[in-house]
Amino acid sequence: EHYEIVLSCFLRSDTPEAELAACRWHLGLDSDCPEGLDEEEHPWPLFLTYPGSELPGGDMATMRRSERVDELGRPMWEVFARNYSVDDNLPLLDAVLALVAPHIAVPGYGGYLRHEHDTEPTVFVFRDAHYAQVPLGQAR
Repeated sequence: EHYEIVLSCFLRSDTPEAELAACRWHLGLDSDCPEGLDEEEHPWPLFLTYPGSELPGGDMATMRRSERVDELGRPMWEVFARNYSVDDNLPLLDAVLALVAPHIAVPGYGGYLRHEHDTEPTVFVFRDAHYAQVPLGQAR
């Protein structure tokens, strides 16, 4: 089974370097797994991009400083990833969402998960340092 997975969120400017390093690794922007990351929960990078992706437009992964600022007046981190993934990666997705949830700068929508043959996604929302997956109509 295959899924389209999208992660789209802003992280606070004061996000610890360990979590930023884990994000960069999961996005395929750093090749070395960061120290201290639980290898059982994070056995491989989730959002590696593949040139032969079956998604229209292909896979994508980016992380950069934003022009938007957080409550401290400092630039937030923008994280965006989209890839075509096998169902074996779904537990890893939970680990990634749990990793970023405490550092979310803008609560609410955070991305979605969609089975390749479904038309409606399951949306991720971030609130109070946690995340939840909700049906599309309940994503507010």
